[in-house]
Amino acid sequence: MMWKRLGALLLFPVQMVYLVVKAAVCLLLPPKLRDLSRENVLVTGGGRGIGRHLAREFARRGARKIILWGRTEKCLKETTEEIRMMGTECHYFICDVGNREEVYRQAKAVREKVGDITILVNNAAVVHGKSLMDSDDDALLKSQHINTLGQFWTTKSFLPRMLELQNGHIVCLNSVLALSAIPGAIDYCTSKASSFAFMESLTLGLLDCPGVNATTVLPFHTSTEMFQGMRIRFPSLFPPLKPETVARRTVEAVQMNQAFLLLPWTMHVLVILKSILPQAALEEIHKFSGSYTCMNTFKGRT
Repeated sequence: MMWKRLGALLLFPVQMVYLVVKAAVCLLLPPKLRDLSRENVLVTGGGRGIGRHLAREFARRGARKIILWGRTEKCLKETTEEIRMMGTECHYFICDVGNREEVYRQAKAVREKVGDITILVNNAAVVHGKSLMDSDDDALLKSQHINTLGQFWTTKSFLPRMLELQNGHIVCLNSVLALSAIPGAIDYCTSKASSFAFMESLTLGLLDCPGVNATTVLPFHTSTEMFQGMRIRFPSLFPPLKPETVARRTVEAVQMNQAFLLLPWTMHVLVILKSILPQAALEEIHKFSGSYTCMNTFKGRT
């Protein structure tokens, strides 16, 4: 037993070096992309914003069926018609993912009407853009229910069948604010940090589940209606991401079975700096970059 442990201890650093080299080589070689022609994709918050672009991108890349969930029927209907015009079967269901009973009820309806979901994209989210003391209690609960708990209900609804089929993928559209919070969006940052922990735990838990994987996407500020009015001090240095770019990179990450994706790549520098710099230095970076006051002009979705 002692010799086995010693052997495992000596082998461990070799394994780490091998995996790092393998990852580096994969970055240089053309990736092998997963075929989506047999996949049924469900996108929460799929009627507008990044969700709409995700639906388009999955359809463009050959997904078999697209299912949209959201709270606004007008947006869902418009996106559904657009996807059908692209030649892809598409259905929509009105569903508030923050309502557990509604999620379970609509999940059953999806299985009966459309079939098994093999790719679940948890995209739905809300932000109120206020400080703690200015926030309404019901609004705070709403953001936690939709942004965090909603992923528990949707994943519990569809993951069991994915495990049976040994074919499935759970995707989370998170935010870099899960790793580096800002003032003025305390509800959103808290919910996204919880969501990130959920996905990190889920990803590790799926290691022994063949055919079922997970992808977490953490994008920088994206130019959608949800964050309308948010201002960055140096927009030429840190331009907001386009939603179509986030959608394209997300679907590529699913096809490459990439567990975590930071957008843009410079966000990796932020993570490294946060792990090595003292708090005082991080505070100065926030003030210099303008993230300290970026929500002062926030308007949100109208």
